[in-house]
This record gives sequence, structure tokens and C-alpha cells, in this order.
Amino acid sequence: MTLELFMVFVASTIRLSAPLLLAASGEYVSERAGIVNMSLEGMMLMGAFGGAVATAFTGSPYLGLAGALVAVLPIALLQSVLTNTLRANQVVTGLGINILVLGLTTLGYREIFGSRSREMIAGFDPISPPILGDLPLVGTVFYQAGLLYFAILMVALIAFVVSRTGLGIMLKAAGDNPHVTAISGTPVMAIRHGAVFFTGAMAALGGAFLSIVDIHTFTEGMTRGAGYLAIVAVIFGNWRIGRVMGACLLFGAATALQFQLPAMGIQLPNALLIMLPYVLALLAVAGLVGRQTAPRALSVPFWR
Repeated sequence: MTLELFMVFVASTIRLSAPLLLAASGEYVSERAGIVNMSLEGMMLMGAFGGAVATAFTGSPYLGLAGALVAVLPIALLQSVLTNTLRANQVVTGLGINILVLGLTTLGYREIFGSRSREMIAGFDPISPPILGDLPLVGTVFYQAGLLYFAILMVALIAFVVSRTGLGIMLKAAGDNPHVTAISGTPVMAIRHGAVFFTGAMAALGGAFLSIVDIHTFTEGMTRGAGYLAIVAVIFGNWRIGRVMGACLLFGAATALQFQLPAMGIQLPNALLIMLPYVLALLAVAGLVGRQTAPRALSVPFWR
């Protein structure tokens, strides 16, 4: 592999990992608070749909991002009410929401766009940062969408808040020992509700990245398991935000190989390349990447 091809591979890896990173950073916050959002796949899909519809009707990708956030808000509210207020099983409710969103977006897509399948919409163009973008060969790696740089900024902000602020301490306490935390006066329920809504916002941006930034259109079920991969990235990263980012890059690299290997003349079965990220996910969930230490009250309902 030449250096130029390798730089293209690195750039593709970073771009393909961006929607996972956005969704996984939100899921990381939620799981730190003790809530497993299995509905992350549905949130991303609704975000992709809402972003595409808003962009198609307004012609503005910025309003498309706003549309993605608005579209996911009811889904996040439903998830939060079911898991926090009604204390329903977090896994079952999440899977149910995913099925609901798949049906809603498919119906909405066919009703709104009709036979105009694959209609191209406005989107964000890549930007080139000063100095970094002008570097020979390596500069192509930094030629990315602005939303990607926002994702990296959010990871840094989340790492600071969780490790260095009182809010981060309360967040982790709500996921480790919510009953003792509540006795100390911390509003555990409010923290858990807020964590779910934050996850919804980040998942909406991750889904909008797919439709507005990546391919400039919407297709039925276009997330294709990206939400589940984002959840696995949190497990793979052992609930540490830096490692979660590394896991997203690893899944992005596995996806980028689908396009890179044929370009290098290496012919492998396409199905094998498509399943590679999910094989890595399976190894992570199976615990073959090391001992995992989840928040002690993860997925455990809380009530006073």
C-alpha cells in the first residue's frame, strides 16, 4: 500500500467512524448514569430521516440538523418515560422503539418522497483546517465535515465533565449506586432523564451525519445497525470515553476496508467485508477484548 492510498484509508476511517462516535458518546453518558438505550438505532434512524426531510424542504443542511433534533425528541421522551418513570425493561423497550421507528420512517419516506427514491439533498461540504489541511499527503486526512470536528470536541468536553466536575461525579454515582446517591440529595431521576435526552440529541446528529453529510439522501433503514455498533463501542471501550473513541475508529476502519481492499486489487467476498465490523462487535460483547467493568447499577430501574 502506497502512502497516498494509506492516507485515503485513514481519511475514510475517520469519516466512517464519525456517526458512531456521535451516537456512542451520547450512549456513554447514558450508561454512566445507569440507562442502556437500546433504542439508539431507532434514534439514529429517526435523526437521519428528520434531517433529510427538513433539508429537502428547506434546502438548508443547518435546518436539517435542527429537524433531526426535533424528530428524535419524541423518541427520547418515550424512551425516558418507559425506562425511568415506568421502570420498564430497558432492553425490551429499546428494541420495541427500534421496530416502531423503522416502520414510521419507511412509511414517512414513501409518503413524502414517493417514487423519488434516492432524491439528492443539500449537505455539508468538507472543510480544510488552516495549516493542517495544507500539509502534503497528510492534509487529506483533515479534509472532513465540520460535524466530525464537533464530535471530537464533544468527546473532549464529555471527558472533562465526567472526570473533573461535580456533574460528572453525580452522573457516575447515579449509575453505580443510585439509592445511596439519592439519599445524599442528588436528583438521580433528573440526571437519568437528562442523560437519555442527551443521548437522543447525539444520536440525532449521528443519524443526520449519514443522510446530510455522508450520502446526501435518505434510504429505508439506512443506519443498518450503526446504533447497535455504537452501543458495542461503549462496551468495547470499557466505559472509558477515550477507549470508546478508539473502538469507533476500529469499527470505522473495518468498514473502510470494504472499499479499500478492492481498490488495492485484493479480492475478498463482499459479504465477509460487510460482516467484519459485526464480528469485532461480537468479540467485544463476548468479553474477548478484556475484563469489563460496567457501572454497577447499569440497566437497573431506580425508584425511591
